[in-house]
Amino acid sequence: MHRVYPDSLKRISDRLGDAVLDPAIWPEIMEEISEAVGATGAALLQADIRTPDVPRTPSTDELFREYFGGGWHTRDLRTRAVPLLLRGDQVVTDQDFITPDEMKRAPYYNDLVFRLGFQWFAAIGFRAGDALWALSIHRTSRQGPFEAEDKRIMGMLPQRLTETACLSNAVGRVALSGMINALNLVQQPALAIDRLGLVLDTNAAADGYLDDEICVRNRRLIVRDRHAASDIASLVDHMRCTSSDAALAAAPIIVRRSGKASLLIRVLPVDAAARNPFLGARALLTLTELRAKPSPDPAIISQVFGLSYAEGKVASLIMVGIAPDEVARRFAVSRETVRNQLKSIFAKTDTHRQSELVALLSRL
Repeated sequence: MHRVYPDSLKRISDRLGDAVLDPAIWPEIMEEISEAVGATGAALLQADIRTPDVPRTPSTDELFREYFGGGWHTRDLRTRAVPLLLRGDQVVTDQDFITPDEMKRAPYYNDLVFRLGFQWFAAIGFRAGDALWALSIHRTSRQGPFEAEDKRIMGMLPQRLTETACLSNAVGRVALSGMINALNLVQQPALAIDRLGLVLDTNAAADGYLDDEICVRNRRLIVRDRHAASDIASLVDHMRCTSSDAALAAAPIIVRRSGKASLLIRVLPVDAAARNPFLGARALLTLTELRAKPSPDPAIISQVFGLSYAEGKVASLIMVGIAPDEVARRFAVSRETVRNQLKSIFAKTDTHRQSELVALLSRL
């Protein structure tokens, strides 16, 4: 039988503020809390949302991989702790919601918890804004159940966890707002989404693109283009199933619109402070309208490369993909005249083919 060490728990609770600026240390802090309360490991769980990337100690990794992989999160008997936490209980254990006989018979305990070497559980409730969270702590059968005195001592943690979670949320929103506003200053439309695909923030530049074909509804980005909608859903599934610390490699998404230029959505990572578990920001989505790039003024081309004005006009049309035969037709000259002009343009620009010329002119 292990006991809870109040001095160690107090020292660790004073360290919780470190996780505000560096969310990556949550597993380390939870490992220390587990040791101080005579447990094997712990995880952070939101009461109404469960995703496979829950922050947890390495010692509980197999437990939670099977918890989600086997669908146990949809039939978790320990969710009975949630109403008790909602009514104000600070710490809830197995003994508060299940009898010994029911525990012996329940598949949740026999096929998951006991099989992986665990048995006893305590949930320390706290708030992150309006959301209820729990620090879920796990003991083996040898470590014994959490007793009333254990619960009393662990009661020092809820208030400190709430303060940390609320501060993390506020710091994350400031970091996220800073990124969104910085993009707005350069007129780059952007939205921030969390790991569930919910829109956390948009900037003014993005608001100008929202209409009946692309909009935010019930905090979700909705697009009429079915292919783009499928791509966005795949992105959200990918974010939901990968760790928030993992690199987010996602291809750009094209949103086709009727009567308007298509939009290109690029997926960018967010700052670590905004990726904390309680805000959960996962990505910035930038919007770019795909309009044909106008060719430079023929006079500018002529001045930069020492071309005649006629050669400058030919070069400007070649740059936007007009074939030499079509150039000859537009200017009412022979194809041979255009070919000769192109040879002169190549010589003066030190290029040898149309693709090289286009690449050079596109820098203007």
